[in-house]
Amino acid sequence: MSIEAELRREFDHWEKRENVVVGVLPYLLLAAGTVLTLLQPLWDEPAGGPAVLGLALATAVWIFAFHGLRPTRRDDGRMTSVYYAGLMAAMAGLVVLAPSYGIFTFTGYLHAFLCLSGGWRYVGVAVTASIAAVSYVGGLDEVLAGGWWDWLLIATVITLLSGAFFHFSEMSDRRDRGQKKALTELHETNLKLEAALAENAGLHARLLTQAREAGVMDERQRMAREIHDTLAQGLAGILAQLQAAEQTLHEPSTVRRHLTTAMTLARESLTEARRTVHAVGPAVLAESRLPDAIRDLVRRWAEENDVDATLTVTGDARPMHADIEVALLRTAQEALTNVAKHAAADRVVLTLSYMADVVTLDVRDDGAGFDPHAERATGSLRGGHGLVGMRQRVQRLAGRLDVESEPGGGTAISATVPAIPAEV
Repeated sequence: MSIEAELRREFDHWEKRENVVVGVLPYLLLAAGTVLTLLQPLWDEPAGGPAVLGLALATAVWIFAFHGLRPTRRDDGRMTSVYYAGLMAAMAGLVVLAPSYGIFTFTGYLHAFLCLSGGWRYVGVAVTASIAAVSYVGGLDEVLAGGWWDWLLIATVITLLSGAFFHFSEMSDRRDRGQKKALTELHETNLKLEAALAENAGLHARLLTQAREAGVMDERQRMAREIHDTLAQGLAGILAQLQAAEQTLHEPSTVRRHLTTAMTLARESLTEARRTVHAVGPAVLAESRLPDAIRDLVRRWAEENDVDATLTVTGDARPMHADIEVALLRTAQEALTNVAKHAAADRVVLTLSYMADVVTLDVRDDGAGFDPHAERATGSLRGGHGLVGMRQRVQRLAGRLDVESEPGGGTAISATVPAIPAEV
């Protein structure tokens, strides 16, 4: 099999997997919203009743009719506009009747990217963000009861961050299409020069290396890890600060502090997202050494989450290769994020150990813990993307990630990577 054919098959394989996820995800999110709505009477008043279920079913039929039977593309013009407008109307109705359907609003961003083009994509983002914000503030009744400032602020923040993400995704999409076009042109050229390429094995090997380095799979994995570690965590932090501000509206100074923190997180997320698109390391590592960067991360995390957290550095702390330092910093970020989300810990201890051949980062908490054997079957830590991302990072550098935990006994995460010195 020729090199070009193998690479095209690799492209097609990943595109098929991506299409399956894109096709199934809206129904899963809609089902999740429905389940939450049906369970709502367990902790709150029932929402919507038969009207909600009927609208949810109609929404599923609408998506299947326009996107399932006949995949909607943005070059279909008027048909895509009709489909997307109907989807937004149904989504708004579901959120108004039952705020639990806020989880389904992610479909709006996904289909805006798939179905719309140009400036209309960002219009779709703004509309989706406005609908999602209604869910985040507790429903339309809360907005009408005086919470419209909260709604407006959340909708604006989400629109800005989602718009930035769309911009970077468009750049990545154009890059992917350029790679495919380049691959096609390379195939045509190779057909004309097949005899010459057969005589020049060295050039052939270099072309293979260049083509593989330009492959989509590694780029998409890198983007997924970086977006998870920057935008996703930034959005979670912003939402937490906005919720805290909402709960302290009677204390103006406290509200201002939370809003200032939220804006700082938004700026940092946008900066990191731009650096991600250009394959640049985190800004904090460009300004300080790894121990200082992790120490600053621990300090800020401890202040934001009111948890006692400390960092100890052992061994000869020396500059490491950029990929090594990025992997360890991101591991520390994700581990602390998991502690804040799931552990309910009172104390977290981080240890950064420089040894002759390896560098190790240990993160231990005294929180709730979990059963790592049960979680291993799903391939995720406490149901999230975190452990997968951390393990991919360290394994990509020929390292290893170990997790020790038990229910009620806290959690220990240890990332070990080769001690590759910084390039001179």
